Amino acid sequence: MPSLNLAIARLLNTGTDNFAIWVVKAPYPSGYVLRDCVWPVELTQVWQEWQQMFAGHGRLDISPNSTSQKSNPFPIDLISTPSGQTTGPYSSRLMQYLGMNLWRWVFDGQILGSLERSRGMAMGQHTRLRFRLEIRDPDLIAFPWEIMQREPGQSAMSLSQDLLFSRTSTEVDALPYLKTDQALSILLVLGHDEKLQLEQEAAILQQILADTPGNSQRYAPCVVNQLIQPTPQQLIDELETKAYNVFFYAGHGLPDPDGGLLFLRAEMPLNGIELAQVLTRTGVKLAVFNACWGAQPAAINHQAIPASSLAEVLIRHGVPAVLGMRDKIADHESHSFIQAFTEALRSHKPIDEAVAQARQELLTLYKFNQPAWTLPVLYLHPDFNGELIKNLDEGITELPDTAIPDVGSSLPIACLRSLTPKGKTWLLRYGVTRIGRTKDNDIVIPEPSVSKRHAEIFCRNTLTDATLVRTYYLQDFSTYGTTWFLGPNGWQQILREEVPLKSGMQVKFGSARGETWEFVIEDS
Repeated sequence: MPSLNLAIARLLNTGTDNFAIWVVKAPYPSGYVLRDCVWPVELTQVWQEWQQMFAGHGRLDISPNSTSQKSNPFPIDLISTPSGQTTGPYSSRLMQYLGMNLWRWVFDGQILGSLERSRGMAMGQHTRLRFRLEIRDPDLIAFPWEIMQREPGQSAMSLSQDLLFSRTSTEVDALPYLKTDQALSILLVLGHDEKLQLEQEAAILQQILADTPGNSQRYAPCVVNQLIQPTPQQLIDELETKAYNVFFYAGHGLPDPDGGLLFLRAEMPLNGIELAQVLTRTGVKLAVFNACWGAQPAAINHQAIPASSLAEVLIRHGVPAVLGMRDKIADHESHSFIQAFTEALRSHKPIDEAVAQARQELLTLYKFNQPAWTLPVLYLHPDFNGELIKNLDEGITELPDTAIPDVGSSLPIACLRSLTPKGKTWLLRYGVTRIGRTKDNDIVIPEPSVSKRHAEIFCRNTLTDATLVRTYYLQDFSTYGTTWFLGPNGWQQILREEVPLKSGMQVKFGSARGETWEFVIEDS
């Protein structure tokens, strides 16, 4: 799936309102563009209006020089129908106006061109564009970037049918290789919350998470175990003795400089840094927080503290995916979201697509002019594709890495061999063979033009007239789409596609002038 990653950062020593917006990752080489811009006063004003109407927390200012005085109301007449009548109630117009102003500030000039071309490439591949936004300035973290929309009547980015929206951070270490799973394994933790009847809430959430919808053959299995007000040691023991891919917390939460506070018990808080240690050590891939302010930074004197939200801290410590709430969320709203989100995950959708589907349901149930659909904030590690559960086709046709053919098997053996003098020959796995610059790959090509995780060769097996047919495919994962194959018209870039490999096909990784490799299938 093509991916476009965008970063926003305040420029140092140039004044408090100067920012840079640039493309960190694009599906084509010339898509890496940058522009400098100034934060507009109008956006500060409408942000203050937003907070007065929708925020359940104290005011957060955009910069140290921002005034604490109440701003003038935004110009309502800018959002009007051709007849001059305003479109809906004040809250709808405020939602729309902030979304459009954020869009116009971000997507201007070459940045917009990069988005449009990337979207076009995704459409050409009959897939969606994966869009990830990295906010490096702490003052901008609390903004509802998910509501960005180009024009009145168009979808917000996080609701788009041709785009998958999430936030990310490059202040992370590389992830280890992550295999997709056959089922959801969820640890449900209920912490202290004076407003909740914990036993009743646990029963509701367990039913929501584990409920099997109709046509259950389409859905992956789901196992849910629960802990109610555990001690930190009980939580650690549970995560270390069983294999969970999802951690789900419901209970009281507060912003805090060290990644927020989760109250396992009334006098037993756990901060994000402490929780991150056990989640990363035990291999949890997705952390979900049904608690207020999981994606909200802590603040001092109305100024956000850098890297202080729970979601940011967990991503920076190596949790591949974190879903938190930007503000307060009502129980009935969170239950609706969780049910739709879990059902989408179990139907083999990647995490960002499952969030988009659940967000659309929140908007339908609780209306566009209410903040419910804007509250979920998803962070994905830049190296994580969001796939938690194997898709149906993959689950049927792909052999596991540990599969060993029978001694008498007549299946062919595949290898990749260098065409340089005294070059190496690598035997390919029967599952997935990873190719890249770093030592954690199966085939290591230590060239500067080769990405850390550059490409994969994998096989699919199908039965044709009772005969097992094995087909190998090459897929590009490189930063700049620099995987090549020799076709009838010369060397061609793969650009994140899957290309079927035939014996004798020549390929390159990194520079087009680099080492040439040949894919070969030999009789066993």
